[in-house]
Amino acid sequence: MTMLSEYEQALDRLIRNKPKRVALGTRISNDSVALEAGRSKGSIKKSRRVFYGLISAIQKAKQEQPEYQAPTSKLEQKIHKEEHYRLLYEQSLGRELLLLKRLHDMELELHNINTRSRLTIVK
Repeated sequence: MTMLSEYEQALDRLIRNKPKRVALGTRISNDSVALEAGRSKGSIKKSRRVFYGLISAIQKAKQEQPEYQAPTSKLEQKIHKEEHYRLLYEQSLGRELLLLKRLHDMELELHNINTRSRLTIVK
């Protein structure tokens, strides 16, 4: 997946009002698209040609974005809150698995280094 496609998918989620990383109902802007894509605020630069098409799509979506209607019923609020915490939970599990894999790889590398150093001492 290219960097530009990550931004485009983030914009699409904001248009559909189904964000993963920013709050529900976030106003569409260059910064909100960047944050939704998992990038830093300000990473979409007007001075970079690669972003020209994306910036115009953001501007168009910004003009067409309806006013946000906060969830009115307690059930809607609870569902939104539950979805938010489920997403945070899944993201933390992903980080945990990544760190476990890194730890395993580092332990293998350390084992290989120790094995090689023992072989050179014995010779």
